Amino acid sequence: HTIYACGHATLKCVEFFLFSQPKTDHRDPNNKTWFAMTSDLELVALTKRYDGAMAVDAISHRFKTGGYACLLGPSGCGKTSTLRMIAGHETVTDGAVILQNKDISLMPPARRGTAMMFQNYALFPHLNIIDNVAFSLKMKGVTRSDRYKKAAEMLELVDMETFQNRFPDQLSGGQQQRVALARALVTRPQVLLLDEPLSALDPFLRVKMRAEMKKLQAELGISFIHVTHSQEEALGLADEIIVMNNAKIEQAGAAHSVFNEPKTEFVARFLGGHNVLDLPHGRVAIRRDAMRILPETDALISAQITAVEYQGIHVSLTAKVFGGQEVTILMADSAFFAAPSQPGEAVGLSWDQNAVHTLAA
Repeated sequence: HTIYACGHATLKCVEFFLFSQPKTDHRDPNNKTWFAMTSDLELVALTKRYDGAMAVDAISHRFKTGGYACLLGPSGCGKTSTLRMIAGHETVTDGAVILQNKDISLMPPARRGTAMMFQNYALFPHLNIIDNVAFSLKMKGVTRSDRYKKAAEMLELVDMETFQNRFPDQLSGGQQQRVALARALVTRPQVLLLDEPLSALDPFLRVKMRAEMKKLQAELGISFIHVTHSQEEALGLADEIIVMNNAKIEQAGAAHSVFNEPKTEFVARFLGGHNVLDLPHGRVAIRRDAMRILPETDALISAQITAVEYQGIHVSLTAKVFGGQEVTILMADSAFFAAPSQPGEAVGLSWDQNAVHTLAA
């Protein structure tokens, strides 16, 4: 929760929440699966219910050590609740969060070995930049000289060392994001948690910050876990993607594997780039850029073009096929203009069989 009020009393409340907040164990004592101990960061049957409504449904996943992972899914799928349980900002209904062979599920946030960067950055408006970054160290009792030294190092890491005496409202959105990143990193966490950190930025700056965050993660070598609903963001950043839907994990794996080999219809449609077709042998996903337009006599199926959209480096064609199903074909602009198709035109469609992936029922 962002705290906008200023003053000594408010800072003491923050200190109490982060460092001393007692946790009550609400988990089912008869369910011992959460005692399983493994190394690195792992979720074991992690569950969250709100007044009987299931937000996260017994998910289990072991994150790649020192990797960049994205929790990806639509609004309400459970990804943010999962992140908040890892951070300690949400209680665990059942299951466990394991870090370095230790169940951290009941620990207060500041003692977990994790740090969280919030969606709205949550910078204190009455503190200058170096005091914002050094705040958590102050709460831990680090001396003024030591905490300023460490805060200055983090600001230098994110190229904000010349702004340390400014206040948050004197910075741009991208600069505020860098300060929030420095503040999260100043405690040297084992795992950095990021809650849609790029959502408030304009598209151009978002792409620029993606590159900077990926570079920073590689340099630091710690695990980043990043929540997003943007497929492009997840594919551009992540070593591994965890796709969530309806409180469960639909598919997890290396970014290129999840994109190229979707296991369910939801994953194929949500990640985009695929057509989902009902063929005689079952429901399949076929990459849009793997479909080719041919004469009907040489093709696997017949189709009728319904729309053509020029998108710069490629052209998107929409077509109707058997059973009223709709598909999209992506063609390089040079290939399309060499033999253009028009709406209403009858064509044939074909594809390589290795581009076809059977989906789970």
